[in-house]
Amino acid sequence: MPTFEYTARTVTGQETTGTLELPSVDAVREHLRRNRMMVVRVRVQQKKMRTGRVPTRDVVVFTRQFATMINAGLPLVQSLDILAQQTENKALATVTRQVLYDVESGHTLADALDKHRNAFSALYVNMVAAGEAGGILDTILLRLATFLEKNDAIIRKVKGAMIYPGVILSVAVIAVAVLLLFVIPTFEQMFSEAGVPLPAPTRFVIFLSQVLQNYWWAMLLGLLALAFLVRQYYRTESGKLVIDRTLLRLPVLGDVLRKSAVSRFTRTLGTLLSSGVSILDGLEITARTAGNRVVHDAVMESRGSIAGGETVAAPLEKSGVFPPMVTSMIAVGEATGGLDEMLTKIADFYDEEVDAAVAALLSLMEPVMIVVLGVIVGGMIVSMYLPIFDMVNVAA
Repeated sequence: MPTFEYTARTVTGQETTGTLELPSVDAVREHLRRNRMMVVRVRVQQKKMRTGRVPTRDVVVFTRQFATMINAGLPLVQSLDILAQQTENKALATVTRQVLYDVESGHTLADALDKHRNAFSALYVNMVAAGEAGGILDTILLRLATFLEKNDAIIRKVKGAMIYPGVILSVAVIAVAVLLLFVIPTFEQMFSEAGVPLPAPTRFVIFLSQVLQNYWWAMLLGLLALAFLVRQYYRTESGKLVIDRTLLRLPVLGDVLRKSAVSRFTRTLGTLLSSGVSILDGLEITARTAGNRVVHDAVMESRGSIAGGETVAAPLEKSGVFPPMVTSMIAVGEATGGLDEMLTKIADFYDEEVDAAVAALLSLMEPVMIVVLGVIVGGMIVSMYLPIFDMVNVAA
């Protein structure tokens, strides 16, 4: 018996999705009507193909080449066949051959792409569907390639900002561990043989060294357990909301994350709207690709507001995530009917803001991390030399 995916609305107007195993589409519709649900969409569940993850860079090249061939007048099937042969990424080549087979079997391009979410996101599939319906597939593909490039650039900038502090922190941890495990025990033995009284800083560092030597396994297990618990907590709805909200409130780093979230939201929604995707579908897709639970909730609230006949801007402003300039420009875009253009302008502006925020983060982190590393390592070394100074003074 086939499995059908459905989207329906409850009596309260809330949208819900699910799957049913029934003989036909009509049987699914009848089942939903009996349960007092209004059918929005029903289709046979697509089997997801399992292939390796496809990098965004390869998808961008694929999309640009695809758009060029479609614009030049090549048939869809021939274009896919050429792409399958010349694509260097093996996973993407496999996906392209499967898409080609489905298109030849009578599926739409969007439905064929929808089976391969490891390469083509919901945003990609919906924009292709809009391009097919409007007869502007080549234009949509070019917009997609541009969007993917800019979105990937934002993600790489934020990740890049995290690399430097991570490297410095790793070096600091390794340096401290080496001192505590190998250097401090030598000083401890020397002081023990000399029988000199030890000042408080020296006793504290020796205590840390003994704890690490005797209980390193317990500390390692504790760190792994903590990481596991945080990861499990983040997988819960409340945990994701708490952690994402905390990240946005962090000094400097929170500013980078907030600006990148604003840029990603506005560019995604603007690209979808300019491609002919409806505002409700566009907001739902944008929420799913937000990458932050706070932003996701704010966007879904805006979707509910639109569905109720209100504006997009008001719930975004109430969320506290989006700056007043952004919500004001969105409100103007709604009022003038040029929301997609306004969103693109906001995205272009915030791309530059992300660059400035990342530069500020790196310029601040460098001296802070160096000072912290110097204080920790230098403090340990000085504490070990304090008894030696006392021994020299006594001898003199």
